[in-house]
Amino acid sequence: MWVFLPMMVLSLWPVAASTARSAAKPGCQEKCGNVSVPYPFGILEPTASCAMNDDFSLFCIPNDEGHPELYVADMSISNIELEGTVTVGIYPAFSCFNESGIENYTVSQSINLGSGPFMLSDTRNIFTATGCYTSAQVTYESNYGASCLSLCKEYVEMTDENPCSGSGCCQISIPKGLKSFDYSVSSHDYPCSGSGCYRNVSDFNPCVFAFLADKRSLKISDWPLSRTPKYGTDVVIEWVVENKTCEQAKANTSAYACGTNADCTYPESGQGYRCSCNEGFEGNPYLKEGCQDINECEGKNPCQEGTCTNTIGDYKCRCPLGKHNDGKTRCTGVGIIIIISGVGVGFGAVLFLFIGLWWVYKVFKRKRGEKLKRKYFKRNGGLLLQEQLSSGEVNVEKIKMFPSKELDKATDHYNANRTLGQGGQGTVYKGMLADGKIVAVKKSKVIDEGNLKQFINEVVLLSQINHRNVVKLLGCCLETELPLLVYEFIPNGTLFQFLHDPKEEFPLTWEMRLRIAAEVAGALFYLHSAASIAIFHRDIKSTNILLDEKYRAKVADFGTSRSVSVDQTHVTTLVQGTFGYLDPEYFQSSQFTDKSDVYSFGVVLVELLTGQKAISFTRSEEQGRSLATYFLMAMESNCLFDILDPNVVKQGKKEDVLMVASLARSCLRLNGKERPTMKEVTMVFERIQKSDNLIVQREIEYDRKEVMGAPWDATSTSTISSFGISASSSLDEKPLLHTY
Repeated sequence: MWVFLPMMVLSLWPVAASTARSAAKPGCQEKCGNVSVPYPFGILEPTASCAMNDDFSLFCIPNDEGHPELYVADMSISNIELEGTVTVGIYPAFSCFNESGIENYTVSQSINLGSGPFMLSDTRNIFTATGCYTSAQVTYESNYGASCLSLCKEYVEMTDENPCSGSGCCQISIPKGLKSFDYSVSSHDYPCSGSGCYRNVSDFNPCVFAFLADKRSLKISDWPLSRTPKYGTDVVIEWVVENKTCEQAKANTSAYACGTNADCTYPESGQGYRCSCNEGFEGNPYLKEGCQDINECEGKNPCQEGTCTNTIGDYKCRCPLGKHNDGKTRCTGVGIIIIISGVGVGFGAVLFLFIGLWWVYKVFKRKRGEKLKRKYFKRNGGLLLQEQLSSGEVNVEKIKMFPSKELDKATDHYNANRTLGQGGQGTVYKGMLADGKIVAVKKSKVIDEGNLKQFINEVVLLSQINHRNVVKLLGCCLETELPLLVYEFIPNGTLFQFLHDPKEEFPLTWEMRLRIAAEVAGALFYLHSAASIAIFHRDIKSTNILLDEKYRAKVADFGTSRSVSVDQTHVTTLVQGTFGYLDPEYFQSSQFTDKSDVYSFGVVLVELLTGQKAISFTRSEEQGRSLATYFLMAMESNCLFDILDPNVVKQGKKEDVLMVASLARSCLRLNGKERPTMKEVTMVFERIQKSDNLIVQREIEYDRKEVMGAPWDATSTSTISSFGISASSSLDEKPLLHTY
């Protein structure tokens, strides 16, 4: 019955009345049930072309109860707004368990809006997961995107007043401009392992859920831990006419979509244009005569203490004596009365008057701008930054404060075409400073007090770091509405792109992979041991490793990093990181140590060896969705060379490949104390890079006995072949390089 659940809930989807004032195209059906269908949308009819094009053609189909429902593709529509949104019904992904804690049915979901004018709204929607021991995975447009982790050992009351904090519920935002969105949910394997792990909470939490939902209509109280699958959520989809700028659209007059008394607008998504009625007009801007003049003087007087006179397409204000018209919205201030007597006031006096008013306006505007900048500086943590710099606890020579005007000009007003990437902390733009230097400008998202500390933390941490394999912070700007960080520009993208993007025509050779791994290891060793104060990165992954013009590695994105004293661990109430790279010991204990970074590095090392993603839904559950699990199983079953990247098998020396694989396995040990330090990891790479064949061969023979365990002993029957490796079946063996 659960297979047919989406079909059943579809017929029960609530339909909200549309708030759109505009009408459909003349001669076409205006409503489907309670939902208004304004042009450019249109219901598909055999005798009329009611939509602007096929992308906007909708279906009005009776549901199981005989009531008409509006659909686009296979999604039920509950509302259409001419401002550029469509609200649709989307079902949750869920996984349910029996009393023994064994998963007995699972439903994954996907959204695919095609290549047309539709995209998921990043400002209105949020991805949410509910349940205990819940792991929700999201894939953005065929690439792994993010994960959401929720923990609880006892029943948690889900209320709308308390935000999702990681206990029974967790939330993550989605990137801008998404057209496809796949998501699934399951119980994670921590803190226990095995199919019965979930039995401890299955009595009060039989199912776990993951769903995309409109923030404005989402009620967490509708998703208690005790609920079973019933219905879905409202999801907001943004739409544009077509993917053109206003200038491009107006150049083609025959295809230009905006009607009379309407103009082209460019939405914040930056992926196309829309139309809107001019000021003083209301209606449907997509119909030829859709925007009609309104009487602004009706109802509330827009002139405020003045007399309002309506004209065609405009209105005028007549202000009483002693006040003047501020634009055309209100009468305010003390007016200037010019008494004309005889010949009147000379032209020079009038000109002098206007120059004086203009000067007063410029002074007022400048002071207001300076006041606003001071407000933003304080709100964005400027005082907190100054406090940290003056405390003497951090060693920072200088942090350059960039003027907001310079960065605005450098990024072409933060043009969407300058976007280098997006993440949980913000958007990164490519910019060129006045001296011609290319930089990367990170524009943070709207932040609360907790995120504010993260932002200032990143500024302070990066200002202390001076390493050739760590991205360099050039400065920041706190006087804008959203805080900005300015980095050196790294031209060749991320390691993730080179490993997993099928369009990438420049494959990484074995020598490049080995050098990149060594450079990242050296950077982490510096952060953990050689910096003025130990720094834990906390989010090492291939997307946070950038490649410069010579394909040298640069570790980036320190938004969640922490500086700690020697021999200190960082304890947190909310686990942070990226699923697939996350240390299972940290996940269980919430204690982050330097060995947690080592685990994440181990996953990156396996990525370099195999060319596979950290999380993949193309692998079966038996093989392991997690790359770390998949790799360890291959090592245990003597199949290492079967899963390696073809370039690694072809170009790498077997001795070097085995040593790196053994190192990766040691980094992935479940017991953090048994993992090597980043210093030891760095020494291994130095040995591989500097040793000649004879020395490497001797050390490999030594490592086979001292590192790999029993299968390399003289009494073992295991052998090395060109496509196989015998490895220890235990994951609790002694750490690599324990002799150092």
